[in-house]
Amino acid sequence: MTEAAVCPVHHERDHPLLNGPTGFAEAVSDGPVKMVWPNGVEAWVVASYAGVRQVLSDPRFTTRKGGQPEMRTDDGEPVLDADQPGNINAIDGPEHMRLRRPLARGFMVKRMNQLRPRIQQIVDEHLDVMEAKGGPVDLVTSLCLPLPSLVIAELLGVPPEHQELFQATARDMFGKNGSKDEYIAHATKLSEVLAPIVAQKRVSGSTDDLIGLMANDTDFSMEELIFLCIGMLAAGHETTSNFLGLFTLHLFERPDQLEVLRRDPSRADVVVEELLRYTVGHLGGPGLTRRATEDVEVDGVLIKAGDWVSVSLLANLDEELCPRAGELDLEREAVSHLGFGFGPHQCLGANLARAELQIGLRTLFERFPNLRPAVPVTEMSYRTDMITYGAAEIPVVW
Repeated sequence: MTEAAVCPVHHERDHPLLNGPTGFAEAVSDGPVKMVWPNGVEAWVVASYAGVRQVLSDPRFTTRKGGQPEMRTDDGEPVLDADQPGNINAIDGPEHMRLRRPLARGFMVKRMNQLRPRIQQIVDEHLDVMEAKGGPVDLVTSLCLPLPSLVIAELLGVPPEHQELFQATARDMFGKNGSKDEYIAHATKLSEVLAPIVAQKRVSGSTDDLIGLMANDTDFSMEELIFLCIGMLAAGHETTSNFLGLFTLHLFERPDQLEVLRRDPSRADVVVEELLRYTVGHLGGPGLTRRATEDVEVDGVLIKAGDWVSVSLLANLDEELCPRAGELDLEREAVSHLGFGFGPHQCLGANLARAELQIGLRTLFERFPNLRPAVPVTEMSYRTDMITYGAAEIPVVW
């Protein structure tokens, strides 16, 4: 390739659910290609299942930032300071594990199973309100947004009176078009609320929630701890809420697949894995970035030391992963998809997200077996101005 293509990062799509950024899949169909990001940085884009797993797990690729081709404002400013203490996504090796290992204890399967009755209670309460209103209602504001926000706030140990502020601030922080000053203002607002909560946990000595665990059972500095809390609040708010909405829309578009869930709701765990694989794959586009620290061959291409690499979760639709990978098949057994990433930086909150999605999706269609969109899915509005793609609103009736 003699000239790098312009990277389609702005999510122009031919269909809101079934296609990634226009032209992206075709551009990467023959293996890694170089693309130019809006800030002028060139990056190799890898989109095969094997290639993505290699890049995300090979220690010759670093997460260290600086000149990276993503997370920049429209003015070209980096959103995050590369050396921000507690930025767990920008460090590797022992330094990364020092922060990750204690946090992982808070998201273990056993802990998530203990949390399931509370998740069920939150879902039931919100669906009670939705039913009382009568249709049409917006599913995004009725369930998809409040569920993960309330759960992650409780898991962290954020008092209820602050949870609305965290929901609103986390939503604003994930916008793509804000300035760095606006991002800092949002982070400062959250820090001012979190600091006294951390201080109180330290006085009490409690380790019953994540903030207490970090405050009393780790060597994290206050700055690290506050930034980790902000990151978890923002991540817990955005990603799961968008997936719950997109999963529902995919099921509206495929009544035959919705019938699979209705016929056997006990398979919600397997159904969610397939929806994750399929939905993340069809979002496509370039995603997580790494930088080669030495020459490495990926998918037959030599990536030189210093080159940027961006992986695409279009890899979830690679036939190497499973037959008919481009199709949604809720009767398929779960496969090792890349919906939560791979390697040492695999999503810490995966077990929590799974519990929320399984309980939320199963209960929604059990409670409202005739749930359907109030307008065609293709005519709904979508959040193209956010880092995480999703539906802006989902009007439904039943």
